[in-house]
Amino acid sequence: MFDLDGVLLDSEQLWDAARRALVERQGGRWREDATTAMQGMSSKEWSRYLHEQLGVPLGPEEITQLVVADLLDRYERELPLQPGAVDAVRRLGARWPVGLASSSNRVVIERVVVLAGLRDVFRVIVSSEEVVHGKPSPDVYLAAARELGRAPEDCVAVEDSANGIRAAVAARMHVVVVPNRHFPPPHDLVASADLVVETLDGLTVDVVGSLGDGESRLDEQEVESFPASDPHSDWAGPSS
Repeated sequence: MFDLDGVLLDSEQLWDAARRALVERQGGRWREDATTAMQGMSSKEWSRYLHEQLGVPLGPEEITQLVVADLLDRYERELPLQPGAVDAVRRLGARWPVGLASSSNRVVIERVVVLAGLRDVFRVIVSSEEVVHGKPSPDVYLAAARELGRAPEDCVAVEDSANGIRAAVAARMHVVVVPNRHFPPPHDLVASADLVVETLDGLTVDVVGSLGDGESRLDEQEVESFPASDPHSDWAGPSS
């Protein structure tokens, strides 16, 4: 299970720039902790945050549309793929079914995977806007595992940020961390991962295979009954 922003795309700072630009244009007030607070939030959550916490005088739906339009324009001009991203996805996709579990909007994800030439590789794509809670809730990872018909414990999540790591751990997946160089996660969270690699070139079939064989499948009845979120998680809602 790949995260998108920060793992496959060097894009966290682009999301940040698009949101900051909108706040400035609309006369809002940017908070020092805003960037960290919004990492992992779904579009419904961060657009509400911009409106309620940062004083953007627009409705959440319009906020989302404006920020996404700005971001897509940036991507059309130059897609900020991380070095080794395409090779890593194709390398692992040739051995196991791979999914994408992202906080980005569905329209953004779909455009990115087409521009990157990876739409045929991902068996499952889930956006946080399609589940109840964004990261650090495990919802998006649990939904992706359910769609693949795999137990979360048999999945490996590739993450870069604090809230993404928390989400994958709460989903009880194996966690590989490629630390975000712009917004590095805390050391204690990195230490909770099964594996840390500096670049995606280190994400090999042998390395991932060492974390578990990934062959256990949920039967049809279990797939239908699998929860959308982890009732044992201590997550208490998005940061604000």
